[in-house]
Amino acid sequence: MSLELAEGGITVLVGPSGCGKTTTLRMINRMVEPTSGTVSLHGRDIREVNAPELRRGIGYVIQHAGLFPHRTILDNIATVPLLLGWGRKKARARAAELLELVGLPAEMAKRYPNQLSGGQQQRVGVARALGADPPVLLMDEPFSAVDPIVRAELQAEFIRLQKELHKTIVFVTHDIDEAIKLGDNIAVFRTGGKLAQFDTPERLLAHPADDFVADFVGQDRGIRRLSFVSAADVPLRDGPVLSATSTVARARTADEPWVLVVDAERRPLGWTAVAELPESGTLADAPLTPLGHTFSLVGDSARAALDSALLSPARLAVGVDADGAVVGVADAYELSAAASEGTEAGEAVGTAAAAEPGVATAKADVDKTAAADGPAGGDR
Repeated sequence: MSLELAEGGITVLVGPSGCGKTTTLRMINRMVEPTSGTVSLHGRDIREVNAPELRRGIGYVIQHAGLFPHRTILDNIATVPLLLGWGRKKARARAAELLELVGLPAEMAKRYPNQLSGGQQQRVGVARALGADPPVLLMDEPFSAVDPIVRAELQAEFIRLQKELHKTIVFVTHDIDEAIKLGDNIAVFRTGGKLAQFDTPERLLAHPADDFVADFVGQDRGIRRLSFVSAADVPLRDGPVLSATSTVARARTADEPWVLVVDAERRPLGWTAVAELPESGTLADAPLTPLGHTFSLVGDSARAALDSALLSPARLAVGVDADGAVVGVADAYELSAAASEGTEAGEAVGTAAAAEPGVATAKADVDKTAAADGPAGGDR
């Protein structure tokens, strides 16, 4: 196979067990020596660099963090700076900065790994990998050993860190959802270490290279594509939205089975079924059914909007602004149509950008037949 990874981006290696993801990752820091081909870093063959020296310039995060149990959290993070001869004071000062960067309180510095939760240990593992500010970070299924809630928190923290640090990251996972969420580019491996497809998450979902990739991505890839459409692009309509001070008679004239009741600041209070309204009075007296959840036009995706519609008793997604005030509603059909237009437009923009001279993109010109039947050149 032949791959060129984008500097400053996240490349995710994904595929079934035994396909060579971790082996490929470990060849980058020479923990596994390639039997043929070349691995280059910034244009230089890594075999020209002393292996320990190479590894000290590449951050490495593994499952279960791999912390030294007999060393404090601060000294764990300071490991690589100390190996590079920074001096204890400078190394510990850097470790304290990184502890804060990964969202851990300063009082944890003097604790030992067994005094931290699994999620906290993984954060320390990331901090340790960043100790000497390496340009490249290798991550081998770093979040797979924690529960789903902690995993989501770590993924969100990881995205935040990358926006701030802009590292070149190679990330191994077997979870396609994690790959789509985190990756700027995704390399899908088939068994035997062969590259099946190398693409952006959007194009991987929209245009899988073959049946293997389509099956691996899953039958719900259409829904996953909604993650790449901003909720701000979803067209909303006014719909049956009334203040709690509105009369029951006014709600009945809306000619809708459900009415969304809002407060004076248009924040949603709940849905009310028109058929169950009292004879008179205001909507403040009406029985309310929980919304399910709203979606925000600031930061959420069309996938969150669709989920809002499916969980709503009225089958209408409720869009809110940054202050939580209702902007409008949309049903699943409207969301689906908008999402299709949005993803097609996004793919067109991405294709044009890739074709534009001077635009830095990650590319892998791999013949699909060669990818299926054998290696497509030397490792790079």
